[in-house]
Parts: sequence; structure tokens; C-alpha cells
Amino acid sequence: MVYITEDMVRRRAEHNECEIFSLEEVSLHQQDIERIEHVDRWCRDLRILYLQNNLIPRIENVSRLKKLEYLNLALNNIEVIENLEGCESLQKLDLTVNFVGRLSSVESLRHNLQLTELFLVGNPCTEFDGYRQFVVASLPQLKWLDGTEISRSDRIRASQGLEEVRRRVLEQEKEHLRRRAREKEEAQRKAEGEEKGNKERKAGFDGRCPTLEENKEKEEEEEKTTSLLDEEQREREFWHTPCSFTPESRLEAHRHLEEKRRAKEKEKEKKPKAPRTLITADGRVMNVNEPKLDFSLTEDGENNTVVLDLAVYRHMDTSLIDVDVQPTYIRVSVKGKIFQMVLPAEVKPDSSTAQRSQTTGHLVLTMPRAEGEIKVTKTVPRPPRACQNRRRRWPQDNKRKNNVPERLEVDPSKNTTLDLANIVPRQSTREGPLETSRTTPPAATGRSSFSEGFVDNPDVPPLI
Repeated sequence: MVYITEDMVRRRAEHNECEIFSLEEVSLHQQDIERIEHVDRWCRDLRILYLQNNLIPRIENVSRLKKLEYLNLALNNIEVIENLEGCESLQKLDLTVNFVGRLSSVESLRHNLQLTELFLVGNPCTEFDGYRQFVVASLPQLKWLDGTEISRSDRIRASQGLEEVRRRVLEQEKEHLRRRAREKEEAQRKAEGEEKGNKERKAGFDGRCPTLEENKEKEEEEEKTTSLLDEEQREREFWHTPCSFTPESRLEAHRHLEEKRRAKEKEKEKKPKAPRTLITADGRVMNVNEPKLDFSLTEDGENNTVVLDLAVYRHMDTSLIDVDVQPTYIRVSVKGKIFQMVLPAEVKPDSSTAQRSQTTGHLVLTMPRAEGEIKVTKTVPRPPRACQNRRRRWPQDNKRKNNVPERLEVDPSKNTTLDLANIVPRQSTREGPLETSRTTPPAATGRSSFSEGFVDNPDVPPLI
């Protein structure tokens, strides 16, 4: 049984920023709902309510919707028109293809003074003799009945002989109620017989509880005897066997479809789909087109590029597309489905571009071709000499580990490119010695560089 939940209503209020207290229109059709509830408390400002194509057997919990103007309850299991007196603003009521047999219940709509349109097509009451005259006479505020305008002459004819029409309608209504009582009894007996048969099949035909071995043997036999042809035959018998058009038969058909759907889901759970192979064990790339999209792969000789045009769905959001360009193949994920293709030539993934057409929605990939082939180079082993040199460096590595300071030594005798002669500039290229030669001590040059009034005190220690 499906219930009306707050989450269900909020998901249908996206146009109202998911706010349900101020919602004016909500559509809850095709949800297999079996009862109207909560809507009158959550959405007091509702003006339009769609509940068609469900399994609702009764009109209830809508009397608080004072602003409700249109109520659609087509294709449900309603048998009586009731509980609509509180809908003061109701202008249109659609009860197409229901099971309304109590035509006298139409008189409950007299309090809905704003009601102008009523649809009862496909209900048993429309087959009553004097149906249209009775409805037109009972609801003077109506302007349209079953899509046909009510003229002034129709009202005059409906008012003439109204008592006779009412008497005939009530007689046909009583006959309909007796027939419905028989149909309910037959449906109840059928349901009890099916339940009893299910219990017998589970417990065994001899009435005793079978053992585990007997259960296993029985299940194996049933699996062997059951085939696809038998299932098709049972389906054909179920849908082609004539039955009366009643709420019970409609519920039975719904349950049958629901069981079939659940059986398919169980089969899928038992047999999970094996993942598709994109790249084989030996490294061969497979061509895959899971979304079944049209495509075209061309080579542009002038621009030296490879162009892939993928016919992606026009109104699909681009965030649902993921592109992966490799040198030898292209992989595109469209809503989780993989499209993969081997390229005719090696391309440059970093220079490739992906664009989406705003008119057609196609995905266009432009991939420039690589100039040369990509090959794997073999690693050349080092000669033994390199290993010896590495062994010779081990003591130095140990010093580095022990944090021993090292000094950089420059040996001029070796072939070095360092020119120490040009570090200090000369005054002239002809003088020869450097400028620093003037600062040599007196012992080396034979003269003092001190001033004339300088007195050397031997008690004063030297500066350096």
C-alpha cells in the first residue's frame, strides 16, 4: 500500500521552492495511492489537485481545502460521491472511469454552488435510464456534464416528470447494489481459495509438514517443469479470461503486475550483470557503444587532426558526460554508459578539445595527431664500472650521514675553467701586477706604507 508522504509532496513542489504550505497545485497521479490523506493539513492553499490513475476507493480528507477549484480523480475505484461539501470553491470535478453506482449520491454536490463542470463518463451510473435528466435536475448550478453543455431546454425537460425519473433511478441503483454484493462475495471466495491453495502448496498436499529433503526435491522438480512457455500461457490466460469490471478485478490486475515486477527484480538481484570488458587481459582495447549513439569518426588531413562527432541526447545536461582521451583510444561516459573506440592514429591527449553543440547537442572531439609513434624504450643495465664507482662513493656517503663537513678543493693543475687572474681588476693591462700588490707588507717591498707621524708602540698587540 502506497501512502502520501511529505517527501512525495515536496518532490512535486520544485516550482514552489519545495515549500508545501503555500502550494497551489500538486500532481500525485500514477503513484498507486490507496488513500487520500495529509493533503488537507499540509497544503491549505491548494487550488488544483491531480489524483488520477491511482487505487483510491473513497473521497475523503479534502473538505478542509476551501480554495480547491479543480479535483481530478479519474481512473480510481470510487463508488460513492461524498465528503465534498467543505470545498466551497470547487468548480470542476472529474470522476471519469470510476465505479460510481449510487447515482443518488450526486445530490451531495448541491452545496458546492461554484461547481460548473462534472465528468462521470465510464461509470456504471451513466448506463441508468434517465441518468442525464436526474443529474441536471439535481444540480442546477451545473453548466457542463460529461463535456456537453447543458442548455435551457435540457433543464426544462429534466424538471418535467422528475419524480418518475427519480423512481426509476432508485430501482436501478438497488439492482446495481445487489449485483455489487454478489461480486464482492465471489471475489472474497476466490481470494480465500487462492490463499488456501498457496498454503497447500507450501505445506504439501497430504497436509503434513514436509522435510528439508522433500522440499529440495520438490523445488528441483518445479524448476525443471516450469518453462518459459508455461509462463506465457499463464499470462495469456490471466489477461484473456473475461471478468466483470469491478474494483476487485482492477486491484487483482494491479497486484499481478506488482508481483511480476518484483519477480523480475529478484532475478536481477540473483544474477548480477557481469561488467563489460573494456580492455582485455593482453591489453587490447575493445570498441563499446552501450548508450547506442550514432557517431562519425573522420581524419582532417589539412589540420592533421582526428574528429569524433558523437550524437549525444539533445536535452541532456553536460554534467552527465565524462570524456577520457588516451593516445590510442577515446572513452566517453554518457549517464554511466560507456562509449569507447580505438583511434586510427595516435593523438595528443593534452591538446585535444571537447565541444558541445547548442543546437543539436552533439559532442565534437578534436584530437591532433601525434608526430611520431610512441614506443617503449628498453632499460640498459649499467656497466660494472659504474657499480665500482658507486662502491667507491660509499665512504663519502657515510660521511654525509655522519654530518661531517666537507670542503671544496680547487686544483689549478687539473683541467679547470676557473680563471683566478681576472677576479680583481687591473689598472692597466701593461702594468702586470694586481692592485693588491700595493698593499703588501713593508718587509716584502722594502718601504713603509705608514704615515709620517706614525709611532709604533710595541706594547699594543696587533689588530690581526
